[in-house]
Amino acid sequence: MKPESSLEQLVKQRPLPRHIGIIMDGNGRWAELRGQPRLEGHREGANRVREVTRCARRLGLPAMTLYAFSLQNWMRPWDEIEGLMALLSEYLLKERHEILDNQIRLHVIGELGRLPKEVRGPLLELCAASASNTEMVLTLAVSYGSREELALAARRLAQKVEKGEMSAEEIGVEALEGELLTQGLPEVDMLIRTSGELRISNFLLWQIAYAELVFSSTLWPDFRQAQFLDCLAEYQQRERRFGHTSAQLRSSST
Repeated sequence: MKPESSLEQLVKQRPLPRHIGIIMDGNGRWAELRGQPRLEGHREGANRVREVTRCARRLGLPAMTLYAFSLQNWMRPWDEIEGLMALLSEYLLKERHEILDNQIRLHVIGELGRLPKEVRGPLLELCAASASNTEMVLTLAVSYGSREELALAARRLAQKVEKGEMSAEEIGVEALEGELLTQGLPEVDMLIRTSGELRISNFLLWQIAYAELVFSSTLWPDFRQAQFLDCLAEYQQRERRFGHTSAQLRSSST
């Protein structure tokens, strides 16, 4: 791994988010700007996943969730989808030892039944092989949509009510959170979206209720460790009030 930079050392000394979500946007545009096939942008983007994950692990971040492939992405041209699936398989093969050796637990959320078996099999196998790792949880959101996740959670709760396992009055925030695909992970404290787009795009809509949103104009394939650290430094400058006033926070800290 690369040695720590001065900015990394500074960021490490300040409060860090427990869970970061990243919308990795701009791969296709990065390639098109260079006159290359869109898949080359996704390939370069995979290198940024490696670099950012290594940095997050060095910092000691407990959890990070990457938006790798949305449910809506199934509407893209089939040759691009096939290329993306091949890149995911390649990533799992290349990163297997690093994930296991660095005590990272790989987790995946989404409608996995839609994935090709040559992707789904290795993905679930690596999740199982890393299940006992405790230093960091790396979640890949693959074939994932947040509205669909919430609808699934609601159906599960409705089924419990129908079976008499709980009453409708018992359905609250904690009950619904217990049915989400991210159950057991820390609340998302920070969401990063790259490429200059200012949208959430159906990603972790419930989980980011109190997250700090950081939008970067950098296209994902150009989003290096320095940009990641800049986003963390911006997060650390913000005052997180959770409904309280600034005066209340100052009083509680004294």
